[in-house]
Amino acid sequence: MSNVRWSIVVHGEVDRALRSYLARRGTKKGDLSRFVEEAVQARLFELIVKDVKQRNREYSQDDIFEAIDEALASE
Repeated sequence: MSNVRWSIVVHGEVDRALRSYLARRGTKKGDLSRFVEEAVQARLFELIVKDVKQRNREYSQDDIFEAIDEALASE
């Protein structure tokens, strides 16, 4: 997987808070990028889970478990 360079803008207070936090932990090269990447991954996961829950609201829990059991049994 290749890396992509982003140009982002954040509020100055957020920048100072994050850099201070990383400095207290002994910042190494790439820590800021890793932090941002992990934060984006976590947020994407939250949004995807929210979307799936919203999409599945019309189904009962029993229907969902039945579909899972059927899928597992067919393997």
